[in-house]
Amino acid sequence: MAARGYTLSTTDFHIVVEIPVGSPDGYYKSHAPDYQYHITYFVEPMLEVLWREDDTQDDTRYKVLFPIMTPLMPQSPQIQDDTVPETRVFSVLLGTFLHDVELRNITFSTGVLTVEESNAKGFTVQEHSLANGSKSFSLQVPFDADVVLKHNPERLVTSYFLPLIFGLIVLPEETPFALPVDLQASLQDVVLPIMAGTCDQNQFYISVKFGSHGSNFKAIVGPRELTAEMAEDYNFYENGTHLSLILPYTAKDAVFELLTAESVKSRIDLLLLDRANDWVLADLYLACYFPLKATECHPNGTMTAVAVKVESTRNLKPSQLTLKDQSCTPQFSDDRVAYFSFSVDTCGTTRTFFDNYMMYENEIRLSYNNAKGAAKTSPVDPDYRQTISCFYVVNETQTVAFSAKPRTYEPASEIGTGQLMVQMRLSQDPSYELFYQAEDYPVVKYLQQPLYFEVELMHSTDPHLELIAENCWATLYEDRTSLPSWDIIVDSCENRNDSYATIFHPVVSDSRVLVPSHIKRFSVKMFTFTKDDEVLKDQIHVHCDAVICDTSSQADASCRGQCVHPPGQSYSRPAGVKKERRSTDSTRQRQISSGAIILSNL
Repeated sequence: MAARGYTLSTTDFHIVVEIPVGSPDGYYKSHAPDYQYHITYFVEPMLEVLWREDDTQDDTRYKVLFPIMTPLMPQSPQIQDDTVPETRVFSVLLGTFLHDVELRNITFSTGVLTVEESNAKGFTVQEHSLANGSKSFSLQVPFDADVVLKHNPERLVTSYFLPLIFGLIVLPEETPFALPVDLQASLQDVVLPIMAGTCDQNQFYISVKFGSHGSNFKAIVGPRELTAEMAEDYNFYENGTHLSLILPYTAKDAVFELLTAESVKSRIDLLLLDRANDWVLADLYLACYFPLKATECHPNGTMTAVAVKVESTRNLKPSQLTLKDQSCTPQFSDDRVAYFSFSVDTCGTTRTFFDNYMMYENEIRLSYNNAKGAAKTSPVDPDYRQTISCFYVVNETQTVAFSAKPRTYEPASEIGTGQLMVQMRLSQDPSYELFYQAEDYPVVKYLQQPLYFEVELMHSTDPHLELIAENCWATLYEDRTSLPSWDIIVDSCENRNDSYATIFHPVVSDSRVLVPSHIKRFSVKMFTFTKDDEVLKDQIHVHCDAVICDTSSQADASCRGQCVHPPGQSYSRPAGVKKERRSTDSTRQRQISSGAIILSNL
């Protein structure tokens, strides 16, 4: 007893035994009255009393079992927050508890999960046994779990909240009690979106790479928030990590900054705002010069001029613009543009001679008349003045030389032979001015992003020849006869069985295109081959059979034109029917293929 710290003493009337709480001869027990954690200490000493009668000298023994239990002792389990924000994982340790306490479930912001369900969901729940027989419990939850609440107190800072209620029981009675815990951590981890933009001769091209909040932002295009209707007008495209917009420079949300003789400077503003706090997450101010002739001089003595409302004259109404003669008003106007057409001897046009030229000059202006008819300056905007002028040569002599000699023989034609070459190229954009070169392949595109193809008859200037894209199809592999394949053009027309039909684009003469009939242009949307909803391979190859026909020959039935059929003839092939290829020794047919086009995973 002395070795264990027990004491035994007597008085005249009592025998006193003192046993320390926690001695090894007793044990602790958990309790949970009113859902609060308590413990008691319990010991069961067997008391043996021996006495001897004085008169008989007989020994008498008396044994009694005397269980003792302490009153309930409230316990406050320690909550140790071991979270290191940079690891992006909440970590908490609860303890300590007696061996008869078991963790049954955890209540998260989304609901109650058992320990097994928590571990299956990717959270780490562990029980730790200590040397003195007690135990503790730990929990780890990643910041990006759906049970974690997020809030941005600042533009670049994210606060993470994890409210928890640990549901525990005392065995064997299975008496429940709960322990609420609130964890919080902050990180400067917000990745802002990135915007970029370019221009061609007609349009703005804008791309946005999403930040850490994905597409959860408001896009302000010019003065307006981007809506579904605007998105359709502006060729909106989104793939989960990026979005893009294509806007004409005359778009309603663009502003004109400057008008020159040969161009107009147009600007589009794009803001990305946080939905909750209206913080500016990214901004882009894209301004480009676009070709526009402000004044044109015609040989018949007519002048045409265009006036635009620039940003510095916001209150200007183009319909109120006039020439020097205020009776000469725009032939056409809207809320941004005024168009004038007039003869050089009208509308107050002046004429000046110098050297061998004469100059006709007028002025587009905005005037306000008072009650007496006198012009005065606008009370809101500065004076609008745009000088327009044309130069004509006064005296000009042109010499035309002509000579002839008699023909000694009648001309005769000779039949020539040779190879006609056809090529197919992939354009970088719908302008068909920049094309991918051989070293650019494989080309990477997003899903449903347009692919702009051009098929061209090379090294020929014969206007009687026409190229027809007869059949085009896509395959998974480089071999044009491989399967699976998907029809893009069938019998010179789009595949009517395709929900994203091929679009043919017109071809007009310009500095590069001398004979439009030698070129065919079409676009399709990027796709992949799938089987049982699984992508077979993230690339496609596009092939075409092109036919060269003679438009001057009535007997050439193949020269009906691109997608032209006799009345009543269908040009859609039933689903699953394999198309027949022309013979490769045909003198009028050429087979062409593109390089690999790979689907981007970004």
